[in-house]
Amino acid sequence: MASSETPGAKLAYENPEFMESDDARPLRIIAEYLAPLRSFRRAQVHDTIVFFGSARLSSTGPMGHFYDEARELARLITKWSKNLSSHVHRYVICSGGGGGIMEAANRGASDAGGRTIGLNISLPREQRPNPYITQGLSFKFHYFFMRKLWFAELSRALVVFPGGFGTLDELGEVLTLAQTRKLARPIPIVLYGSAYWREIINFDALVRHGMISQEDLQLFQFADTPADALALLQSRLSLAE
Repeated sequence: MASSETPGAKLAYENPEFMESDDARPLRIIAEYLAPLRSFRRAQVHDTIVFFGSARLSSTGPMGHFYDEARELARLITKWSKNLSSHVHRYVICSGGGGGIMEAANRGASDAGGRTIGLNISLPREQRPNPYITQGLSFKFHYFFMRKLWFAELSRALVVFPGGFGTLDELGEVLTLAQTRKLARPIPIVLYGSAYWREIINFDALVRHGMISQEDLQLFQFADTPADALALLQSRLSLAE
C-alpha cells in the first residue's frame, strides 16, 4: 500500500531549516519559557534567591573577597532554607550560571548540600556553565529577555554583588520593575559592597536631579558582610511569609 505522506515531507517541528528560521522565532521564544517551567515544576522549585555579579571576579583577584563572601552568603542562605518546614524547595540559590560571582553563588549552595540553579546565556565569547549547578537545573538561553523573565519569575529576593554592564543591566531591570510595581510581589534587593555601589551609582544625585523619588531609595538596602546580608534577607522574607 502506498504511503499517504508526500515523499520527503517533514513535520514542521522536525524540520531544522524551518525551526531555525525567522518565521519560527516565536516557537523558539516560547520554548525558552516552557522548558524551564517544566523542569522547575518537576523539581518542585517555587522560590529562588537570585545572585547577580561579575563573571570576572575570581577568588584570587584584587577583589577576590567578594567571590568568597558570595560563596559564604549562598551557603548560609541554603543552610537556613533547608531548615524551614516546607514540602517544596524554598529559597533555592539561582545565578546566571557562569563564572565569577555566579560560580561562587552556586558553589556556596552546593557546599551546604542544597539544590542550585544556573540560567546560562549563549554569548559570542562562550559562557560555560560552572560545575556547581544541580543536574537538571542548568539552562541555556539565546534570548536575554527570556532569561531575565526567569530571574524575576521565581525570585523572592535579589543579591547584587559588584559587576559591570551585565550586572548593571540586570539590576536596573529589577529596580524598574519594583519601582513601577510590575513584580508579582515586593522583593528585597540587597546591594552587596556599599562602597562599590555608592561609587558606581550616585543614588542621591538621581534624587537631587528629580530622576527618581526619595522613596525609591527604599527599594534596596546595602550589606557588607554575609552575616548582615543574611539578616536583612531573613527579616524581609519572614515579613512576607
